[in-house]
Amino acid sequence: MLQDKDRIFTNLYGRHSPELEAAMKRGAWHLTKEMLDLGPDWLCDQIKASGLRGRGGAGFPTGLKWTFMPKEVRDRPHYLVVNADESEPGTCKDREILRHDPHLLIEGCLVASRAMRAHACYVYIRGEYIAERHALEKAVKEAYEARLIGQNNLNGWDFDLYVHHGAGAYICGEETALLESLEGKKGQPRLKPPFPANAGLYGCPTTVNNVESIAVVPTILRRGAQWFAGFGRPNNSGTKLFCISGHVNKPCNVEEEMSITFRELIEMHCGGIRGGWENLKAVIPGGSSVPMVPAEQIMNACMDFDTLRDLKSGLGTAAVIVMDQSTDVIKAIWRLSKFYKHESCGQCTPCREGTGWMMRVM
Repeated sequence: MLQDKDRIFTNLYGRHSPELEAAMKRGAWHLTKEMLDLGPDWLCDQIKASGLRGRGGAGFPTGLKWTFMPKEVRDRPHYLVVNADESEPGTCKDREILRHDPHLLIEGCLVASRAMRAHACYVYIRGEYIAERHALEKAVKEAYEARLIGQNNLNGWDFDLYVHHGAGAYICGEETALLESLEGKKGQPRLKPPFPANAGLYGCPTTVNNVESIAVVPTILRRGAQWFAGFGRPNNSGTKLFCISGHVNKPCNVEEEMSITFRELIEMHCGGIRGGWENLKAVIPGGSSVPMVPAEQIMNACMDFDTLRDLKSGLGTAAVIVMDQSTDVIKAIWRLSKFYKHESCGQCTPCREGTGWMMRVM
C-alpha cells in the first residue's frame, strides 16, 4: 500500500485550495529552474530511468517517446499537446487533477516542453469539462502573473500555454484526431506514418501526452528517478491513479502503487465487493475499451500493464469497473457497443459498420 508521504497528488480530493500559494506549499514549482537548467538530455534520461509509462491507455515509455522529437529546432517549432479529452467510460482521473491540482500539470507542461525543446503547449480539454477548464484557466493566469511561465519568465525557458476546449467528441481522444480538431478541422484520425513527432500540429514536430503522464514529471525529477522506479514491478513502475466504480461498497478515485493486487486495491480503498467476494462476476480493469476479466482470474492479479496483458485485457486508463452476479453481461456489453457506435467518426468501414453490428448482435 502506498504511504501518504509518497503520494504525488496530495490534493486529489480537493480538501485544500488549488491556487498557486497553496500548491507551492505542497511542493509545486520547487527547484523548477534548477531542473530546466540541467537541459533536455538530462530530463529525458531521468524520465526514461524512472520507468514512467504513458497513463492514457497505451502504456508507451514516456521518456522514450520524448526522444523521438528532433534534437534540433530548425524552421519548424516544436509543440507539446496535453490530451485532457478524457472520454473513456469509467475514467475520471484527469478530471480531479484539472480541478484540484492544476499547477502540477502546468509545471509538468513547462518541464516536458523544455525536454522536447518546445516553447508552446496546448491543453485540449474535453467539451463537457466546463468547471475543469475554468479551474485550469485560473491556474494558468496565476502562473503567468507570477512569471512562472510566459516570455522572460523566472524559470529561464520562454513558454506559453494555451487551453483549448473540445466539443464533446470521443474520437478526439485519439492523438491525431485531437491534432486535427486543434487545427480547426473535423476530428478524424490521420494515417500513420507520418507520426506526430515528425509531422504533428500544423505539420510541426509534436508530442501528445496524457494529463497524468505530464503531471507526475516534476515530482519524479524532484524526488529522483529511482524513487519512482522503486514502486511496482520491473517495467510496471511508479504510482497510478485508479478510478474504481461499479459494484463496490465505496467507489473512489485513489492513487496507489502500480502492481498492487486487485483484491488489495478493493479491500483497502473500496470496502470490498458489494455482497462479498463470492458475489464478484467480472471486472473491466482499464476503461470500457479493454476486455473484461472473469472473477477467478482477476481476484489476485497485479494491476499493471504486463499482468493484465497476459490476461488478454489491459490496464488502459486504470478505470476499474466492477460487476457483481446481478450484472447482465450481455446487456452491459450492448450498452458499451451502443456508445462506440454513436461515437465512431465513420471514417473507416470496420469501425463504422462493425460497431453497429456488434450492438445488433448483442
